[in-house]
Amino acid sequence: MQTHPKNRFQVATRYFIIIALVLILGGWLFNTPPGLLGKLNAVGYAVCHQIPERSFPLGEGHTPLCARCSGMYIGAVIGLVYQSLTAWKKNAMPHWSVITILALFVVAFGVDGLNSYLYLVKGVYAGAFDNIPSLYIPNNTLRILTGSGMGLGMAVALFPAFNATVWADAKEERALPGLKPLGILVAIILLADLLVLTEHPLAVYPAAFLSILGVLLLLTMVYTMVWVMLMKQENAYTRLSQMWLPLLAGFTIAMLQTAGIDFLRFWATGTWESFPLIPRT
Repeated sequence: MQTHPKNRFQVATRYFIIIALVLILGGWLFNTPPGLLGKLNAVGYAVCHQIPERSFPLGEGHTPLCARCSGMYIGAVIGLVYQSLTAWKKNAMPHWSVITILALFVVAFGVDGLNSYLYLVKGVYAGAFDNIPSLYIPNNTLRILTGSGMGLGMAVALFPAFNATVWADAKEERALPGLKPLGILVAIILLADLLVLTEHPLAVYPAAFLSILGVLLLLTMVYTMVWVMLMKQENAYTRLSQMWLPLLAGFTIAMLQTAGIDFLRFWATGTWESFPLIPRT
């Protein structure tokens, strides 16, 4: 009995993804700094400048992500976990009132990020940018708070979009139905931020792991959606266990992106440290 061409393609695709993941992950693990913290830093290296002064202390070094990126990915993870527990398979976007508040969070993120960048270049390059005004002196408190607001917005946008893409039995209901659940989410994230701001190791170490989990989780979800659409398998699943191959493909592409950026940045800078700054003269 002959195997159907479609089945052969599916089997070949599975082996391709598994082999690709083993090769990519193996190469990345072998060529990145040793130890668990070294691997966390290598993931952060692909998405963040990792400037020590803009990060939180961790052991003898600093967190794998700066304060802004730490807040962003911690906020995203908390937002995704909360929606997974309260709005499984719901695929509708929030009410306009929720979107308005989240839009304000995004604006705050942009304003603080731009102000922080201008303050940085004025401190690094003598004379060239001295006439550019700064709104205020940036600090890690504002960085993590505005980053968390941005991360929450990303989670609220991504979660229903993911559900609408993959589930055959998605529910036409809002994943974040109103201001009350938004307030609960903001309170949880704010508590997490305040714990990190204490800079106590018992808070900073879990935050470091959570933020890196956020990087990989968001990338995996986005690339899983892309894979499902490329394979024309939208709305084809009813259980998470059925999605092991798209999720594996999404994670493989996420690791390919991480490894690729790591390679390019290391090739350009020659170091696993943060982006070097030219001292002001």
